[in-house]
Amino acid sequence: MAGNRALFLDRDGVINHDSGYTSNSKDFRFIDGIFELCRAARQSGYLLIVVTNQAGIGRGYYSEQDFFALSEWMRQRFVEEGASIADIFHCPYHPEHGIGPYKKDSFNRKPHPGMLLQAAEKHGIDMAHSIMIGDKDSDMQAAKNAGVGIRCHYLTLENQDELSGAATCRIYSLREGISLLSGTARE
Repeated sequence: MAGNRALFLDRDGVINHDSGYTSNSKDFRFIDGIFELCRAARQSGYLLIVVTNQAGIGRGYYSEQDFFALSEWMRQRFVEEGASIADIFHCPYHPEHGIGPYKKDSFNRKPHPGMLLQAAEKHGIDMAHSIMIGDKDSDMQAAKNAGVGIRCHYLTLENQDELSGAATCRIYSLREGISLLSGTARE
């Protein structure tokens, strides 16, 4: 197999509970099982890469500096849990609701594959042998468009109506996602 394998993770709704435009650590609540999943991924040789749309920046709800500060805090928590994050990619743009220079349809904004393709180039990732876990159809579409082999839709009570046709599997808990690392995921 050529290249590194990656476990791509959406942030809001997968790493943390999506409370709407989370921009500081006091509002950041980790989802149960995320550290176990990520430790297992690291032990299996996967790079952990976060790919996250951050329209809250584009809408003016918080700054990119706020995002970077929160990302650094989050990274430190993952290090403390024995699951270091290799990289975080974000897209601050929104085609309709962005303000000023943030109002544009960026190739990096999911469902476009830009962030994943940047990660692949920067880290030498074998996309066909990599995994994406996301809670929205746009996550699954971006992963499909980038050639990610396993595209797993994380379903909760809030998003069951959004089941993606681009997903190759689905999980109902992050601990269940550990089975993806050995290729035994539920179809």
